[in-house]
Amino acid sequence: MPEIADALESVGITSPFPIQEMTLSVALMGTDLIGQARTGTGKTLAFSIPVIQRTVAPHDADYGELSAPGKPQALVVAPTRELALQVAKDIETASKLRGTRNVTIYGGVGYEPQLEALERGVDIVVGTPGRILDLANRRALDLSHVKSLVLDEADEMLDLGFLPDVESILAKTPETRQTMLFSATMPSAIVSLARKHMRHPMNIRAESQDESSTVPTTAQFVFQAHELDKPEIVARILQAEDAGQIIVFTRTKRQAQRVADDLADRGFPASPLHGDMAQAARERALQKFRDGKVTILVATDVAARGIDVAGISHVINWTSPDDHKTYVHRIGRTGRAGLSGIAVTFVDWADLTKWKLINAELDLPFAEPQETYSTSEHLFHDLGIPKDAKGRLKPPSPKEPTKDGDRGGRGGQGGRGGQGGRGGRSQGGQRSGGQQGARSEAGEQKPAGEGSSRNRNRNRRRRRTRSGEPTAPQASTSSD
Repeated sequence: MPEIADALESVGITSPFPIQEMTLSVALMGTDLIGQARTGTGKTLAFSIPVIQRTVAPHDADYGELSAPGKPQALVVAPTRELALQVAKDIETASKLRGTRNVTIYGGVGYEPQLEALERGVDIVVGTPGRILDLANRRALDLSHVKSLVLDEADEMLDLGFLPDVESILAKTPETRQTMLFSATMPSAIVSLARKHMRHPMNIRAESQDESSTVPTTAQFVFQAHELDKPEIVARILQAEDAGQIIVFTRTKRQAQRVADDLADRGFPASPLHGDMAQAARERALQKFRDGKVTILVATDVAARGIDVAGISHVINWTSPDDHKTYVHRIGRTGRAGLSGIAVTFVDWADLTKWKLINAELDLPFAEPQETYSTSEHLFHDLGIPKDAKGRLKPPSPKEPTKDGDRGGRGGQGGRGGQGGRGGRSQGGQRSGGQQGARSEAGEQKPAGEGSSRNRNRNRRRRRTRSGEPTAPQASTSSD
């Protein structure tokens, strides 16, 4: 169809991927389908183009014949906010020729803009399961007229625990809808969901019979590294000759923040991306990463699900992934759209057994990861790191003043003895002339009574007693 060719050309696609060629003709007929392909092979446009083509736009002649004009005709469900925004952007670009009204709904932001957009009328809705179900239960989002429903990255929604919400959303849509399910892997729970809610779906698997296969253009390296040496190793990898946009995956949110702060302190433009950040901060961090203002993104799995940024050269797993599916999704952020990429995975000694299971599941040749340190020659050779690369691009920043130093009044600017340390040893303590500095250096030489006001006001007379009774000399002295 010429409309499809124009839409593909508008997003810079002249030669569609196999998953797009195989699904377009089937999806345009309204048939339910299950699309399975490796991450980064164009699944978004594979369902976006049919959804846009089957949606009646406001300027179409038959728009007035709809049973409920202005109500959503298509619904795309994505597991995370970042992926929902990314899919919505692709749909917005591809729908310019059709003129459909699109809206993105997700949590972490206010309800008002989303409610106003739904009230004005919308044709295609892209959102996350939680906010979609919330607005539907409030009767602000009417799903009873949806003709096309897409579950994007269904296996990730299963991993994140969204399967009950997805089933509740499906129950609110018409049974006659077209359902398209796209996923990189196909666990048994997703197969059961498809059998329950889809009508004779056509299963389309592109390029590979192995559901867990990785992108062949991604070079993989697995190193056994010590936790304390990982910052030095990563700092050198960031200086590799072909380094571009880089994503570092961590296991926890706290670890992501710590690693990002450490890399920034070393002089590398790094930004964290994790669930403890406000949604606005997450969007800013991701936008800076896309714009190239920040070249290193330190992210958790939940925050980075489905991120599609052009030109990611390296993916670094700070720790071993929990399972083979997570490993596939992580390293799938690079080597996309036919480009090459590098994936580096660090395996701790405690995670060696877990990694061997992943290695066996994916049939990788890394059952015994090579022990690697920041000074190992094979690290520099394998990853193209210059021999003179160091762990820092700038000297470490000065440490923050301690709590004692912030109290003031005891040693000038730096607390006890000045800015540099205790006891008046620093230059700041000598300049300040405070009581603590004077006392630390010359307190023992002061005559009695010339110390602080507290010492001058103290009564120094002592009474000699024996068995609780004053002795005779003491008694006679006190009687005087």
